[in-house]
This record gives sequence, structure tokens and C-alpha cells, in this order.
Amino acid sequence: MQINLVELWINMGMPVKCVVMLLTVQAVLCVAVVFDRLYVLSQSSTRARAFAAAAQAAMEAGDYDKVLALIHGADKQSHLSSYLELGLKTFQTRKRAGDNLQRAAELARRALERKGDATSRDLNRGMNILASTGSTAPFVGLLGTVLGIINAFKMIAATGSGGLGSIGAAIAEALIVTGYGLVVAIPSVLVFNWLSGRIANYEAGLLNAGSELVDRLETGDTGPAPSQGYAAPGRSTASPAVAG
Repeated sequence: MQINLVELWINMGMPVKCVVMLLTVQAVLCVAVVFDRLYVLSQSSTRARAFAAAAQAAMEAGDYDKVLALIHGADKQSHLSSYLELGLKTFQTRKRAGDNLQRAAELARRALERKGDATSRDLNRGMNILASTGSTAPFVGLLGTVLGIINAFKMIAATGSGGLGSIGAAIAEALIVTGYGLVVAIPSVLVFNWLSGRIANYEAGLLNAGSELVDRLETGDTGPAPSQGYAAPGRSTASPAVAG
């Protein structure tokens, strides 16, 4: 049996067409969010690795002014560089204000926590669209089915016959909308879970880098850098990021 989607669309009532258009808008927005988030993660990860390679020697030597100069001199910052920049600036500002080492490092840690919350919101921007689509698209499709069934009953009332030939197109229209809702919802849920995992790994890497930075600030360590805590999203091994 062949299904002519164009003919089904032409024969659809306006309420059902509105449901189909709503599902299409949801699907397009989901695709846009996925590509946008993947682009952001990829670009920030690449810039983070480049920044790490350039700044690691200065970080190990405790030359934080040079690290900040490298951050300011970069054409574009990554989440990692802007994250560490706030911690270093806060630490140096408090030290110049007369705070002791531990107090300055503690204030830097608090600043990094606030920055981490803001970074998390930025990384998860648009993810609510994926979550909402995954949870509502089946019900939107079901709404289209209900409207299609109502249209089928109207056709029965108009023709005075309940034969399949008179309502077959309306029933097919109703079922197609349900299937369309599931086609939109299932990939949205799967992609949301996968992308959420990548973002969570990325955030964990940033938090580890910030924690290592605070440890170095508290102890005044200028020796060899500790093991790296920052990992690029999608990688199982630590990337050569700045030793926090």
C-alpha cells in the first residue's frame, strides 16, 4: 500500500494541518539546537587546548600575569580561559588588597563557583527545547489524531455511510499525525540524553580545572603542574589543558 503524503496534506483539515506544522517547527528547532550546541562545544574545546598549550609553562611557574596576558591576547576565549581568568583576577585583586593567601584563594574559589553556574546555564542553552519536544510531541501528535477522528465522524454524518471508502483517508490522516509525533519525539529524547552527557563531561572538566587552580593558589605551588583535570567533551582521556 502506497501513502501519498501530498494528497493527505491537501485533504487534511486546517486544525490537523496546524498540528503538523507545530510538530515540524519543533523538529526544526531541535535540529538547530543540536548543531548549535555541538558547534559551541567543539569550538570551545579546540580553543581550550590551544590556550592550555600556550599557558601551561606560565601556570607552572606561577606567572599568573603572563597567563592573564595570554588570555587577553587571544582572538577568542574559550570557556576554560574565561573561567580561569576570573579565578586569577579575583585572587590577584584580593592579594593586592592585603588578604592573606588562604583568604584570597577562598574568594577565588567562590567566584569560580558563581562562574561555573553561569557557564552551565550558557552550555545548556536551548536544551529545554529538546526536553520539551521529547515530552510533548507524542501528545501533540495524539491531538492531531483526535482531530482527525473527529473529522472522520463528520464525514460519516455528512455522507450517511460508515464505509471504509468514505472515511479511509480521514483515518489515515489521523494515524499519520500520531506517527509523525513519535518520529519527532523519539530522536529528540535520544539526542537530549546524549548531548546532556557530553555537556556534563565538559562541565566536569571545567570544575576540575578550577579546583586544581584553587589548590595551587592556596599552597603557592609553582612546581610541576598536577595531573590535568580538564577533558574535552567526547574524549575519554585528559586533554593537555591548563593545570589548575
